[in-house]
Amino acid sequence: MEPSAGRPVDYQVSVTIVEARQLVGLNMDPVVCVEIGDDKKYTQMKESTNCPYYNEYFVFDFHVPSDVMFDKILKLSVIHSKNLLRSGTLVGSFKLDIGTVYSQPEHQFFHKWALLSDPDDITAGCKGYIKCDIAVVGKGDNIKTPHKATETDEDDIEGNLLLPEGVPAERQWARYYVKIYRAEGLPKMNTSIMANVKKAFIGENKDLVDPYVQILFAGQRGKTSIQKSSYEPIWNEQIVFTEMFPPLCKRMKVQIRDSDKVNDVALGTHFIDLRKIANDGDKGFLPTLGPAWVNMYGSTRSYTIMDEHQDLNEGLGEGVSFRARLLVSLCVEILDTSSPEVMSSTEVKVEGVPKISESATGKVEDFFLFGAFLEATMIDRKIGDKPICFEVTIGNYGSEIDGVTKLKSSSGKKSGGDGDEEETELIHGSSDEEEGDDDNDLVSVSTTPPMKPVITDRNYFHLPYFERKPCIYIKSWWQDQRRRLYNANLIDNIADKLEEGLNDVQEVIKTEKAYPERRLRGVLEDLSNGCSQFLTLANKDQNQTGRTKLDKERLKSCMRELENLGQQAKTIRTQVKKNTVRDKIKLVQNFLHKLRFLADEPQHSIPDIYIWMMSNNKRIAYARVPSKDILYSGVDEETGKDCGKVKTIFLKLPGKKGFGAAGWTVQAKTEIYLWLGLNRQRKDFLSGLPNGFEENKMLKGPGSQSAPPISLTYMMKQIFQLRVHMYQARSLFAADSSGLSDPFARVFFSTHSQVTEVLNETLCPTWDQLMVFDNVELFGEVGELRDDPPIIVIEIYDQDTVGKAEFMGRTFAKPITKMADEHYGPPRFPPQLEYYQIYRGNCTAGEMLAAFELLQIGPHGKADLPPIDGPTDMDRGPILPVPLGIRPVLSKYRIEVLFWGLRDLKRVNLAAVDRPRVDIECAGKGVQSSLIQNYKKNPNFGTLVKMFEVDLPENELLHPPLNIRVVDCRAFGRYTLVGNHAVTTLRKFIYRAADKEANNWNTQEEIIVNYEPEPSIKKMETMVKLDSGSDAVVKIEEDDKGGKKKKRKKGGDEVEEEEFDESMLDWWSKYFASIETLMEILKAQEAAMADAEEKEDQDISAEGGEIKPDDSPVKGKKGKGKDKRRPGDIPEKKKHKLNELQVYPKELEKEFDNFEDWLHTFNLFRGKAGDDDDQNMADEDRIIGKFKGSLCMYKVPVSDEMQREMGFDSNMGMFQNIPTNDPINVVVRVYIIRATDLHPADINGKADPYIAIKLGKSDIKDKENYLSKQLNPIFGKSFDMEATFPMDSTLTVSVYDWDLVGTDDLIGETKLDLENRYYSKHRAICGLPSKYAVHGYNVWRDPLKPTQILAKLCKEGKLDGPHYGPGGRVKVANRIFMGPTEIEDENGLKKQTDEHLALTALKHWEDIPRVGCKLIPEHVETRPLLNPDKPGIEQGRIEMWVDMFPKDMPAPGPAIDIAPRKPKKFELRVIIWNTDEVILEDDDIFTGEKSSDIFVRGWLKGQQEDKQDTDVHYHSLTGEGLFNWRFIYPFDYLQAEEKIVISKKESMFAWDETEYKIPARLNLQVWDADHFSADDFLGAIELDLNRFPRGAKTAKQCSINMVLNEQDIPMVSIFKQRRIKGWWPFLARDENDEFELTGKVEAELQLMTAEEAEKNPVGEGRNEPEPLEKPNRPDTAFLWFLMPFKAIKNLICNQYFWLTVKLVVALLLVLILGLFIYSMPGYMVKKLMGA
Repeated sequence: MEPSAGRPVDYQVSVTIVEARQLVGLNMDPVVCVEIGDDKKYTQMKESTNCPYYNEYFVFDFHVPSDVMFDKILKLSVIHSKNLLRSGTLVGSFKLDIGTVYSQPEHQFFHKWALLSDPDDITAGCKGYIKCDIAVVGKGDNIKTPHKATETDEDDIEGNLLLPEGVPAERQWARYYVKIYRAEGLPKMNTSIMANVKKAFIGENKDLVDPYVQILFAGQRGKTSIQKSSYEPIWNEQIVFTEMFPPLCKRMKVQIRDSDKVNDVALGTHFIDLRKIANDGDKGFLPTLGPAWVNMYGSTRSYTIMDEHQDLNEGLGEGVSFRARLLVSLCVEILDTSSPEVMSSTEVKVEGVPKISESATGKVEDFFLFGAFLEATMIDRKIGDKPICFEVTIGNYGSEIDGVTKLKSSSGKKSGGDGDEEETELIHGSSDEEEGDDDNDLVSVSTTPPMKPVITDRNYFHLPYFERKPCIYIKSWWQDQRRRLYNANLIDNIADKLEEGLNDVQEVIKTEKAYPERRLRGVLEDLSNGCSQFLTLANKDQNQTGRTKLDKERLKSCMRELENLGQQAKTIRTQVKKNTVRDKIKLVQNFLHKLRFLADEPQHSIPDIYIWMMSNNKRIAYARVPSKDILYSGVDEETGKDCGKVKTIFLKLPGKKGFGAAGWTVQAKTEIYLWLGLNRQRKDFLSGLPNGFEENKMLKGPGSQSAPPISLTYMMKQIFQLRVHMYQARSLFAADSSGLSDPFARVFFSTHSQVTEVLNETLCPTWDQLMVFDNVELFGEVGELRDDPPIIVIEIYDQDTVGKAEFMGRTFAKPITKMADEHYGPPRFPPQLEYYQIYRGNCTAGEMLAAFELLQIGPHGKADLPPIDGPTDMDRGPILPVPLGIRPVLSKYRIEVLFWGLRDLKRVNLAAVDRPRVDIECAGKGVQSSLIQNYKKNPNFGTLVKMFEVDLPENELLHPPLNIRVVDCRAFGRYTLVGNHAVTTLRKFIYRAADKEANNWNTQEEIIVNYEPEPSIKKMETMVKLDSGSDAVVKIEEDDKGGKKKKRKKGGDEVEEEEFDESMLDWWSKYFASIETLMEILKAQEAAMADAEEKEDQDISAEGGEIKPDDSPVKGKKGKGKDKRRPGDIPEKKKHKLNELQVYPKELEKEFDNFEDWLHTFNLFRGKAGDDDDQNMADEDRIIGKFKGSLCMYKVPVSDEMQREMGFDSNMGMFQNIPTNDPINVVVRVYIIRATDLHPADINGKADPYIAIKLGKSDIKDKENYLSKQLNPIFGKSFDMEATFPMDSTLTVSVYDWDLVGTDDLIGETKLDLENRYYSKHRAICGLPSKYAVHGYNVWRDPLKPTQILAKLCKEGKLDGPHYGPGGRVKVANRIFMGPTEIEDENGLKKQTDEHLALTALKHWEDIPRVGCKLIPEHVETRPLLNPDKPGIEQGRIEMWVDMFPKDMPAPGPAIDIAPRKPKKFELRVIIWNTDEVILEDDDIFTGEKSSDIFVRGWLKGQQEDKQDTDVHYHSLTGEGLFNWRFIYPFDYLQAEEKIVISKKESMFAWDETEYKIPARLNLQVWDADHFSADDFLGAIELDLNRFPRGAKTAKQCSINMVLNEQDIPMVSIFKQRRIKGWWPFLARDENDEFELTGKVEAELQLMTAEEAEKNPVGEGRNEPEPLEKPNRPDTAFLWFLMPFKAIKNLICNQYFWLTVKLVVALLLVLILGLFIYSMPGYMVKKLMGA
């Protein structure tokens, strides 16, 4: 993790919810909720549909550290019938973390279907799908949106699920069990103050920590119980998460927190990366971990009430000290959701688990850590006055705060741990009673003795160790899990070797040395050897205790992967050729990533080692050393890379202090030797130290032999002389407000330092200085120093007149060492100058050219050293120049400078620039431009070309930069520096005489560029091989002369008649056709890329192969400017005759090299460079203007060739044929087509965009034509303005958001440099259409005809031609073009013309020798919109193009009409004839018979307000219904986009109507009418009017498959068929969410245009005009009213005979009983009275 990991950055997440499908539920009103973290946004509600169409765009902005961002969970959920009063019911949800999106290609998912599931009922299966786009943009990412084409609805949901590569489409539910056993080593929270306070209040002094563990996973949170007051909490609990598997969240966050009444704080955080503990291959395994200890790192352990490093405990940034370790395990169980006993909810549960045995995590061993400090230099001077010591800790051992080292009574072992609990517990678990060795009384020494630093130079101090080097040693006890670290070391070693090798190969390529392929083959050989070695070594120690399942599985998968890598390395090695080196390097870099991934061990064992520098008991700076890097093993390959080696370690400031400038200064540089291993392996722990020392023990006497030393005294020392040859540096950091610096370099070696001279006002200093360090003392043996000399640190500073010098960057180097007895000569001496990359924080800040040699001073003193022979011609006093054998060889060059003009200069020190001048300087020589007399009136220079001569190195890589400076000449002879620019590499300006062969210039042979449909054999022979890739014979398609033109099938524009009408076509037809072509080209390119990857093995080096004519119907246009081998076979259906334009998916200038074909733009910088992570972003604000011009350099004396080239006009030198730079008036016509994906500007998540255009003085705001509530507005407008170059050269197109009150907000803007376009050879003033036409939609819009343009180009290029010959040929230079020669005018008359021929030549202008280049076609460019407040993050895009017409030419015609197409009015008439087999819902009260009262409801999607119902067919017993009922739906339709357009007010309070575009879909539903309760929904069908299944002829043939298996059924479009009749099925979902057939409907659909409908009106329902006849419904429907008796008889006699009998008998009995009770009392009285 880089130090900036905890620093907040800007992120923008954009989510487009397109639509939802197959939502489970009947007749619902769905809303989609998008939630990220705590931010929620909702779409609108769509009524009664389960496939709502939304197309809504949401943007979330964040400013958080990247770790926090990528752990955020994005959740999409569909909610049913939500309104103000109730929250609605959740239908289903889908979640994934932002990191998953960010790791996708292009950081986005585009048009993918998210599968919804119900978190409360995991047995339920899929609840529907949401189609959405999700993109995450960080600073500086640019998102390539796939071009928004017309949406074809061939939506294969299953094939486009929203899941990353490699995740199966069917994800299952799984339980994740995280078991938390116990923790140890928690930090003490009872500092004396707090303890006393607590004691005073409560009267107790217990541990002040109440820990619990919290786990965050997939947006859910689980917690263990709280263990009150315990540093050794034991939980034995498991937390169970239920989540889909594989989860779309990468990490699980495990935190130990301290519970507190006020606020809980995190004590430590650990992330479990699920990708590292699982493997998804065929032989893979589910996530599993442990039981294993995980170590947590965070802030320092000294407890303060306000902890400044609290963020570190939350897992942000690199921890600066050990916090605790936690024993966890994790396993995953896939659920079988069909089994009945599965709990269906996803609540997080906490359960107890049994205690784990002590040995489960491995046997406890005692480890021994030894360190020796050989040197401590570069100590920051702020702390140089107090004594300094170093503390080394491993876990809590050796830490001062956590208990002073004291002997423990229980056993003779030391505990530096956290009090005794941990120790006793660990020790009882280990059998150490039998170890009767003699180090029982070994007391750890973990700190070096304090020592006062001495001064090195103005900035730094060093500790005077000299001969006596302090040592530390620590004994500690850990579970023995070394095997894990050994395997990681094995893989790391392979990876380090590979990385080093790759860097070598890159270096060889960069410095253009010979044979990079040989080095790469060597690298691959090493890789395959390393892999096979891993296989033999990794499989040892199989039966050691504490091996977990993950250990076994990881070992297997690592062995598989490495075996595989070794094989691939072997095969690639055989394929490395000179021309494939670059591609293979890319492949091998993937190997490197894979190795690094495999090496990272998820189960920790020994904690990392921390080295702290303490001054006066304050912790100042630290370094962290991973324990695996210094772990010892008997096998060399398994040993850590730094074990037993002297390493240079730089200490840094902890936490946030280390951000920014403070973190760049080195706090201290130590040379330290570290060794970690088992105590019993410790016999050779000193073996790696430089030889020649004596050990000093702590105690004298018996037993001290085995005790480690507390310091080493060196007897041997070598004396050296270091020579530092500092030649130059380039592209340094701008440290002063002028935008320059006054750099000097300070060189540190051991305890010495020296400084170069200060060079004022430059970013590219050439110091040319030799610095000699005499009498450098180094300790150790000669041979060791030769192979591994200490490093040299070079720091570059900016000298300020007041205050201390400012740090500008640092780099490291190793000197080449020569021993006294070696010869000073090739191949090692004299050393070569090399470039060293300078770093400032994480950013590169230039490079330095230098060489370093370290020469041993032998017994004869300095006399033996090689002499220093500098150049004799310069005398610089005490400063020695770099000697002759090392300094580069120079030769004389001439540099010509084209001075064109200055642009966009801002104010300097509040004064406007008035009389600027440009100074050019290179290697001490230079030239000045003429003075611009009045910048406002004319910012161009009077004299165009000047030149100067200068001595430069022969080796082009060593060329110094060239500096461009602009100064402003003020009154009284004062000069102010305005800005400067350093051209770091001059290579692209070196003039190289053109290669005769390549472009066959002088060949007299004529090359025919032919157009015939079949390439005739004869012509193929005259073809000359051009430089590979350009097409010599280019076929141009010819229109079938007046034949029947078939229009291609496009979207819904298919017109039935064969002969189609040209007049129907407009510019938009051309545009949509072109977008479709672009999509296909991009698809084809992707496919070609994939094929190319597959064909990697076969060598594609057909360098000069036969060139085949380009059969591509995409008329000779290349896919992307550069990709010449675009797959030519676009699908056949493209053989249409629609003339297309070129749609560029990016800015036009990106495609044509910024139009810098001869005029370059150099940005001028001023002011201090920003200290952002990302320097180039901050540079935007530093740009103070631009210099336009160019450079050309060549060796003198000049060759004859070049003399001839220059011969035309010697003043202009190499800059021939360049136009004058006098002011010129131009008409600029800007066409704005549309904008896409705008950033919402209003609260409702929408914007009301309008266009504003600014060019020079003219400023157009098209405010009244704003588009309401649109994020993808179609503007379709052109604007004309006049401009004068050079004054008005930048065009700014902005999109603003209209607001009713307050000012309008800028959404984004884009800037175009019109001047470079205007003067470019690519002729960007007006794109060339693909065909010449004098009328119609493709009318020629340039004031010059093709013949005039061609003649002009030939004249300017001094070409012979154009000669028009008979038979449709034109000859230009030695190329012959052919083409048609007739043209039709409006009246259909044919005329002879040469225009087609000329246009053919222009379209292939790049084939013309010497002056040829691609001319810009008619085009549309897509430009990103940026907002200065959110630098680097795209706010949307705009599609547009610009035409420019010089005023001195004929005036241009009227602008093309690109107004958005008006939707066409249509009327859809739907007749519902009959229904059949509708399911029966009602039970009859009397008869219990099933029947239904059927009616049909219909509407055109999105317009529920116009829903229409048929009348009711009562009491259908068979599901048959007769209706003869007509629905009429008028609608507005855009044919090209296949969308219905609706305008309506969003709410009562809306200011204006909003336009919506929705797909044309007819919804039909069948209902059961009820008199009193709500009607029951029975089934529905939705027909997409552009593609729906053809209706069945009869009810029998109509089945559910017509909808479910769409691919097998013929599809029709109502827009083509116009009238269609048939049977369609109604569907609904049953209890198991399966579709079932609930009825069939016979319907007739008829589509009419509004005009036809007016001529031929019909009535709704069965009304006039053209009424439909009443249906003849059968009698049963009205049985009750007509024949009640008959019906009763039918019921009693037939159906319910016995029931009736029983009822009658029962009634009689009841009657008798009733009578009896009624008459009984009276009768009794009678009897008694004796009446």
